[in-house]
Amino acid sequence: MRLCVTGPMAAGKNAASEILESKGFAAIDADIVAHAAVDNARDDIVQAFGSIAKEKKIELLTADGTINRRALGSIVFSNKTLIEKQESIVYPEINRLLEQFIQQHGNANVVINATVLYKVPLIHKMDRILYIDSPAVLRFLRAKKRDGMKAIHILARFKMQHNLFTKYKKANADTRRVWNIGSREQLEKKIDCFLAESRSRG
Repeated sequence: MRLCVTGPMAAGKNAASEILESKGFAAIDADIVAHAAVDNARDDIVQAFGSIAKEKKIELLTADGTINRRALGSIVFSNKTLIEKQESIVYPEINRLLEQFIQQHGNANVVINATVLYKVPLIHKMDRILYIDSPAVLRFLRAKKRDGMKAIHILARFKMQHNLFTKYKKANADTRRVWNIGSREQLEKKIDCFLAESRSRG
């Protein structure tokens, strides 16, 4: 079985991925894969954004020659065209690395922990999408406690992920929404029901 665990910030997708891993799934975090993808695409990123970085007097590379992700983010931030340009470079590599992970695990059950898997072709190879959700107020309190971010930054992240569930549905992905509003044990029971339902469907 190939699953994608997704959902908005602080909804509990990391906990869900850990629960699935404890049940024998091979798990991979797309955020970690994205870091590797950026490093692999370094030359293309420098070619695409080097002149802009130079104009803004931003150091695009760190001392060890890797991409300074924060600097790259400051260049593309709030510019839809530049964001799309960055994604066109990095996302194919993310897709390749995730495909490679699945191939390495043969017929094993696999879960991909990813917020925006709907943006890459691999979404169409997932058997089901487990969309973990929670009320916005609860997610805000969790994010505040977990990350110590300023309220304005949390709300900005929330805004960026607006209509995330709809985007998965539009990708024609078999998506099941599970509400994480209680304990980890309660979430695990809901995931057990999701797995039983998924297996019964073949």
